[in-house]
Amino acid sequence: MSKLLDRLRYFKQKGEIFANGHGQVMNNNRDWEDSYRQRWQFDKIVRSTHGVNCTGSCSWKIYVKNGLVTWETQQTDYPRTSPDLPNHEPRGCPRGASYSWYLYSANRLKYPQIRKSLIALWREALAQHSDPVLAWDAIMQDPEKCRRYKQARGHGGFVRSTWEELNPLIAAANVWTIKRYGPDRVAGFSPIPAMSMVSYAAGTRYLSLLGGTCLSFYDWYCDLPPASPMTWGEQTDVPESADWYNSSYIIAWGSNVPQTRTPDAHFFTEVRYKGTKTIAITPDYSEVAKLCDQWLAPKQGTDSALAMAMGHVILKEFHLDNPSDYFLNYCRRYTDMPMLVLLDARDDGSYEPGRMLRASDLVDNLGEANNPQWKTVALNAAGVPVAPNGSIGFRWGEQGKWNLETLAAGQETELQLTLLGAHDDVTGVAFPYFGGNENPHFRSVKQEPVLVRKLPTKTLTLHDGTTARVASVYDLVLANYGLDRGLNDPLAASDYGEVKAYSPAWAEQITGVPQRHIAQIAREFADTAHKTHGRSMIILGAGVNHWYHMDMNYRGMINMLVFCGCVGQSGGGWAHYVGQEKLRPQTGWLPLAFALDWNRPPRQMNSTSFFYNHASQWRYEKLTARELLSPLADASQFSGHLIDFNVRAERMGWLPSAPQLNVNPLTIKRQAESAGISPADYTAQALRSGEIRMACEQPDSGNNHPRNLFIWRSNLLGSSGKGHEYMLKYLLGTDSGIQGEALGDSDDVKPEEVEWQTAAIEGKLDLLVTLDFRMSSTCLFSDIVLPTATWYEKDDMNTSDMHPFIHPLTAAVDPAWEAKSDWEIYKGIAKAFSTLCVGHLGQETDVVLQPLLHDTPAELSQPFGVADWRKGECELQPGKTAPNILVVERDYPATYERFTSLGPLMDKLGNGGKGISWQTQTEVDFLSKLNYVKADGPAKGRPRIDTAIDASEVILALAPETNGQVAVKAWEALSKLTGRDHRHLALNKEDEKIRFRDIVAQPRKIISSPTWSGLESEHVSYNAGYTNVHELIPWRTVSGRQQLYQDHPWMRAFGESLVAYRPPIDTRSVSQMKAIPPNGFPEKALNFLTPHQKWGIHSTYSENLLMLTLSRGGPIVWISETDARELGIADNDWIEAFNANGALTARAVVSQRVPPGMTMMYHAQERIMNIPGSEVTGRRGGIHNSVTRVCPKPTHMIGGYAQLAWGFNYYGTVGSNRDEFIMIRKMKNINWLDDEGRDQVQEAKK
Repeated sequence: MSKLLDRLRYFKQKGEIFANGHGQVMNNNRDWEDSYRQRWQFDKIVRSTHGVNCTGSCSWKIYVKNGLVTWETQQTDYPRTSPDLPNHEPRGCPRGASYSWYLYSANRLKYPQIRKSLIALWREALAQHSDPVLAWDAIMQDPEKCRRYKQARGHGGFVRSTWEELNPLIAAANVWTIKRYGPDRVAGFSPIPAMSMVSYAAGTRYLSLLGGTCLSFYDWYCDLPPASPMTWGEQTDVPESADWYNSSYIIAWGSNVPQTRTPDAHFFTEVRYKGTKTIAITPDYSEVAKLCDQWLAPKQGTDSALAMAMGHVILKEFHLDNPSDYFLNYCRRYTDMPMLVLLDARDDGSYEPGRMLRASDLVDNLGEANNPQWKTVALNAAGVPVAPNGSIGFRWGEQGKWNLETLAAGQETELQLTLLGAHDDVTGVAFPYFGGNENPHFRSVKQEPVLVRKLPTKTLTLHDGTTARVASVYDLVLANYGLDRGLNDPLAASDYGEVKAYSPAWAEQITGVPQRHIAQIAREFADTAHKTHGRSMIILGAGVNHWYHMDMNYRGMINMLVFCGCVGQSGGGWAHYVGQEKLRPQTGWLPLAFALDWNRPPRQMNSTSFFYNHASQWRYEKLTARELLSPLADASQFSGHLIDFNVRAERMGWLPSAPQLNVNPLTIKRQAESAGISPADYTAQALRSGEIRMACEQPDSGNNHPRNLFIWRSNLLGSSGKGHEYMLKYLLGTDSGIQGEALGDSDDVKPEEVEWQTAAIEGKLDLLVTLDFRMSSTCLFSDIVLPTATWYEKDDMNTSDMHPFIHPLTAAVDPAWEAKSDWEIYKGIAKAFSTLCVGHLGQETDVVLQPLLHDTPAELSQPFGVADWRKGECELQPGKTAPNILVVERDYPATYERFTSLGPLMDKLGNGGKGISWQTQTEVDFLSKLNYVKADGPAKGRPRIDTAIDASEVILALAPETNGQVAVKAWEALSKLTGRDHRHLALNKEDEKIRFRDIVAQPRKIISSPTWSGLESEHVSYNAGYTNVHELIPWRTVSGRQQLYQDHPWMRAFGESLVAYRPPIDTRSVSQMKAIPPNGFPEKALNFLTPHQKWGIHSTYSENLLMLTLSRGGPIVWISETDARELGIADNDWIEAFNANGALTARAVVSQRVPPGMTMMYHAQERIMNIPGSEVTGRRGGIHNSVTRVCPKPTHMIGGYAQLAWGFNYYGTVGSNRDEFIMIRKMKNINWLDDEGRDQVQEAKK
């Protein structure tokens, strides 16, 4: 009251003056500040992060008030960097700063939900059957009931349920499926474990205990660059972003650093203050172009042409005209360039490159008794053939010689790079040329499809007395790039202005980049690397990798780096950044995630082949393998459909299968016992006779497809699901917008290996269960939606390739409403399963097929040629010419007890990764004390894993990256292989053991581990390949070196033994779609690109109110001003994009930053916000993947061949999508489909 009187009594207040009249002390009322204080008051701050697959991996302060999360800000307490580097903080972006909106938004999933039609059937069945498994059986046996709830998918109708009702339903479906069809018919998809590794492990641990199928993600996302396994035998290993600051020249090639690597972009900016030059190479004027000194804009999809022209300049100026000793010595020691390649004679008198010469080809195997067929050969300085240390043959079966010391047969030796000057002949060698292939949307340069180039060769006598011509890889590379070496080669370019493959003038015609700029950038890049010994770097983005021939794009860039000695040097090398792929404590996480502590091996499947097959995308395939072949190949050996090559690869053990066999693998034991042989022998015998078939050969038989699918930590149907409409039709059995004709309706090539059924099965999935914290597009199509905890409501761990730290997600508050963490959800399902399986499943023998895995002796299975046992070309030998056949004993009633405890295989078999192993008894004993042990039951005496923190401690204790004692053991194991002592890399950290509470207090820097190729050191930033170069540890390739020449028969047949420019493929998505009625507006075919967006991380945040407010508030497609004028489209008009795969609707963003001929729809804009109906389909418009379809590449199916061998997320078919074209037009009528029968139709502006 007194304050009110004061205001009434005093109209003017006098205050004390200070600071010479510059300040005045007043006695004003400050009550207004209370609202501000109350708004920003908090009770506590908790550390957490965002499990969103953005690579940022930023630590955040989560503010809690009255039990609610109120806001978040960035943490700034990362461990310091070395004195000469900027620090990492602050790390964050506007998307992450908006996450707290989700916790209490209308889109938050609050309760378990189920489709109304399904719960009605379930309750009805339960009323008739007391056993839930029999109740599920009653539904499954009635086709009409199944059709009813499957067709309702995507049409709403969810009702609230309870955990107590839905856990038994899910468990009953799993039990019934396993009992009737087999455990491999139960599958699960979740991506990128590094972003929340315990949450990922929860689902895969449950599936692996069942024998279910865990689906890959890195290859499916097209984040996997096949060029990395091809070149290094490594999935992906890249520098941390701080190493950018050590670089002296950076090319950002298709990587939009400030937009997609926002927390790390400061390093990119800061290094410019040191004088580092930065170059942007992107087809559009992107954010990164604004940060760079120079911008090159090649035609999209022509990156390999530009890279090869730059390589041409580098080789000419720094290898031939003015040789750099550093470059030549690097190539001699760390690459396969000195290795010899056999030349195969052709009918016209020329030769073509064959396979690499091996020790087994020469007399007495060059004295190599162990794996001589896997030891590559070079010439020493005296011209004598030698088998230098380090090739893959030294890795298995012996110890002490798998290193890059300059030794051969124990003697010091220097290898010859080139045969020029010591050659016997100058030989015409044929190389394939694809740059003349015609495509109406891309430029071509006509030349002969076979280019016969001249190069120096030698003649050697082989072990059988015959002679053979050989060339070094170095000479082959120089010839392939079209370098003039004074050998009277008419196809070699004598100067940069000659239009010959692969000169700068040639590249200008393909890419549109002026030849002077090509030569300038290549020269500067190489000159910097020469002067700094490799401190030139290329930062690559997913956009370059999303083309069908992505490996050619990447190999062209990798070659530039190898020619300049940049890989493995601080501040140099390749920097491929896509999803948050780097799970740093990987070897500690693997046993937890795939239940390796209880059963080995797990079932793992590459998702690209899985969805290509089971979503019946192959039934619409118009591309044939023969279109992809080299003109040097025998086309008669490569007939059939692309699905045929996948089937052959599965049959030969190159790729995994899911489902695996056309019978229930749990029933094989009984049949084997009747035959008096082991289950593995019986399976092999039955496959030979045809009694048992590979399931992939009969995909539409009714028994050979997945039945139950779990999706968690993913928005498969709203983000990564290429061929979206095919998934809706064939996996879900609901409405789709497919506009193309299947093979049965056309005269296109039909499969040879796959049994053709005229009518494909629709609605293959009996149950689709999704775990999410929000109602995503995937949730809309699911049968059951389970509310999971947000990233501020659970305990977990997070790592990234962008920085060297491990840090946590922690529960700042309890999960809201009825949400639970992923660990608790799967634990509950496991408990229900263990109860319900009694009487249906007990202790069962499961037969598992395992492909010929990389980093195991099986990668040496097939040294020469390709032989298919089904065709009688060889005997079926499990683990040699076919998948390995293994037996796994399962105890289904003990699933819950096993889920929540660490199994005995860790004591018996130990742990390891990437080809090395060590004992873990000490760590198991420690976990018994830390987590306590099970008091009784099937897991009595085993360490407990009851909570997510228990699971985190298991990972931290077992991983060399977080347990110094384990790191020393791991380096010691590698030292035995290499014959060199590497323990010094971890001895100073031997006593360091990171616990979960440590990372809650502060992010912790991990420890150097031999399962990665860089070092975590105070003296050097993490850089991929560093230990290969500086510790002389071989790369895991045929030669043990960086492999530029790929000599597998399929690689040669498809013209990719060496890098070549391959233009984008014609998917025929526009030319062969059904007739679409015109709407009165003009139409045009445009290339459809899907880069990562500014206002979301994949689909997360895309419907967040804060991000919608900052952006246009719904789906958008960017087009050029030129194309927009031609089509009569104004900015913000509603447009429709469509092709044979489907249709989508969006608003147009008309911009001069987009070149004509292409359009961009930023990836994963949710279909749940502001999407009108499609004029083409009559349904609500689709997502970006509604106009895409998977098209696998045969060379990615190779296996059993050193680095070309399958591994989970390591190598395999990849889900590319950038070769797609769409028709685009302005929409006439905007139909919002708000209410059936009363649709609001808005006529577009004339």
